Amino acid sequence: MNAAAGVFVKGYQGLLRLSSGRAVLTVLLAASLAVSGCSMLGKKKKPTLAYEERPVDLLYNAGADRLDRHQWSEAVDYFREVERQHPYSEWARRSILMTAYAHYQANDYAEAIADADQFIALYPGNPSTPYAYYLKAICYFEQIVDVGRDQASTSEAGEALREVAKRYPYSEYAADARLKLDMVQDQLAGKEMTIGRYYLRAGDPIGAIGRFKTVIDKYQTTSHTPEALYRLVEAYLTIGLVQEAKENGAVLGYNYPGDPWYQAAYQLLTSKGYRPAVAPNSEGKRGPHFPNPFGHHDKSTTLPPPSENAPAQTTTVSDTTTSEAATTTSADASAGASQGPNAPAQQPPPKKPTGFVHGFLGL
Repeated sequence: MNAAAGVFVKGYQGLLRLSSGRAVLTVLLAASLAVSGCSMLGKKKKPTLAYEERPVDLLYNAGADRLDRHQWSEAVDYFREVERQHPYSEWARRSILMTAYAHYQANDYAEAIADADQFIALYPGNPSTPYAYYLKAICYFEQIVDVGRDQASTSEAGEALREVAKRYPYSEYAADARLKLDMVQDQLAGKEMTIGRYYLRAGDPIGAIGRFKTVIDKYQTTSHTPEALYRLVEAYLTIGLVQEAKENGAVLGYNYPGDPWYQAAYQLLTSKGYRPAVAPNSEGKRGPHFPNPFGHHDKSTTLPPPSENAPAQTTTVSDTTTSEAATTTSADASAGASQGPNAPAQQPPPKKPTGFVHGFLGL
């Protein structure tokens, strides 16, 4: 019912008189609560496994089957159940690594890194520990973004890859880590080049020279070295340091006579009346080239977890005497279980899945 001073709303004990402004506010609040209530009712919860005690082989093989089907989230659930229901079995240890691998495949890098760290902390001397270090490094590597953005992940990836190469220099993981480390160095050099070019365009050749010299001093084996030398020639000529420009041009011509950047440097110096001694040679050596996988990751190139029955052959450089003494291998556990008439019966290993992925992984 309308009134001059406002509206009447039927309340709990009769009619409540509200001003028109308060009436509108009340209607809006009621509508918002209705919408939020509907959204809360419509939001589906993530399905979780109901707790039911099951044999370790059933749980583990179910998780392996989900990996074969690329159902990463469900695979994680089953491997977590292995850890929860059978925490002291050898397959609980194995499940931590497979959980990390499933999180990695799902691009859940933070969780994968946490799982890898957990495995490293619990089993520092295990034959599969090198893979935990490797997977952690790959997670950082795949988070690298273009050179126009912050390169924190690039630095973390470099440190993690160096650790793999240093700890296990003769492993297959070290070989892949060294290859990716070259790409990381190339990315960091690219960041320096981006900033240097910006300074050069902004009329700050001194600032640009500092960036280009960093590339020459720290990243001289990257694909950006020829351009950095050319930019130094360009910057030095801008501020009138002719001798420094000629020296950098000579270094560029000596190392990369067939590179297009030396062709550009030769033309620039010649146009200023300073003809270099070495002429460009189209058949000569060019600068190195590295693929740029950042933003387009092919996970099929990432090494899978090692086979439990055939651990990766690795050599650890760091002193692992203490960690090896503190870690009981599955072979030692089997030997200990077989001693004495009262020793507990050895738990049968889970059946090997027949899917393509886990057949390839050797599980």
